[in-house]
Amino acid sequence: MTDLHDEVAPPAGAPLPQPAESEAPEPLLDDLPADGVDPRAHPSAHDRLAPAVEALPGLARVAASAAWHTTGWGVRQSLRNTARLARAVTDRDEAAALAHEATEAVQVVSDLARSVSAGIPVSSALVRAGETLGSFSEPPERRARRHDEDAPPRTDPRRPSLRERGAELLERSRDVWSERDGHPAYERMLGELAPDEARVLLLLLEHGPQPSVDVRTGGPIGMVSSQLIAPGLTMIGARAGCRYVDQVPAYLNNLFRLGLVWFSREPLRDPMDYQVLEAQPDVLEACHTVKFAKVVRRSIHLTPFGEDFCRTCLVDEVTAERSFPEHQAPPEAESGEPSKHGGTAD
Repeated sequence: MTDLHDEVAPPAGAPLPQPAESEAPEPLLDDLPADGVDPRAHPSAHDRLAPAVEALPGLARVAASAAWHTTGWGVRQSLRNTARLARAVTDRDEAAALAHEATEAVQVVSDLARSVSAGIPVSSALVRAGETLGSFSEPPERRARRHDEDAPPRTDPRRPSLRERGAELLERSRDVWSERDGHPAYERMLGELAPDEARVLLLLLEHGPQPSVDVRTGGPIGMVSSQLIAPGLTMIGARAGCRYVDQVPAYLNNLFRLGLVWFSREPLRDPMDYQVLEAQPDVLEACHTVKFAKVVRRSIHLTPFGEDFCRTCLVDEVTAERSFPEHQAPPEAESGEPSKHGGTAD
């Protein structure tokens, strides 16, 4: 006879009976965790841990891939940063860029830890961090160019009209307390001068007007119809120490265009300067090209505007107060353009 307290074993293959929810046994005190908190009271913690445990193989692959790519990126960055550190010693902009990238790298690591703590999948957080770190491997020039392309187009402020600029100019003319610092055109003109042209201007300022000669046909036929053979021959290039002496005719034309020099038909008072010039090889060669040659003496002067330009821009304040050789002012009716080599024809 079976005792009422004996348990009846279920048939083979039958499922084990499950206790009803209402009959679920209360956990014993010995089964509770050390902190005494029942796990069933915090199902969210259990729900977060279960997917993480199931995803361990996938995370291991992600971690291995991230470690591999991070190692490769680190090697490339180490080689690149070695060269950049060498440049940063002498380049202030490069040093500032390296400091900025180091700060951003620390921020990326902090964001990665914060994202994982907030429940974002580790794989997604690693991908975001990898994209950010990958942008650091780009050269600074390419990263700056991409930043400029992504930036919105800049809108230039409205430029004042010519009438507004004229009104401003007249307003400044009424200001009796303003100090004049050279003509406003001087700044633009300095950008349109070659170094050799500055030497020519200094020669004219310090040594006065320079001689120039034209070689023309002479003889009986020349008295009726004289033809120009070689215009505007000078010694300005050699005397000024120009680097490109063959460009002196072009230099003189540019200075004339800017209103700094002018070409006089009148000779200088001292004939000794012409005797040296007429003995130069280029003058003698031009004279030997015809049977009868005639040398016409000219001169090259600074304009008053050119003299003020030289005093304001090409010499210091103490030298500007000195007295320099006097130049003739161009006649008011002078309107002839210089010839190809800086001379004027009759």
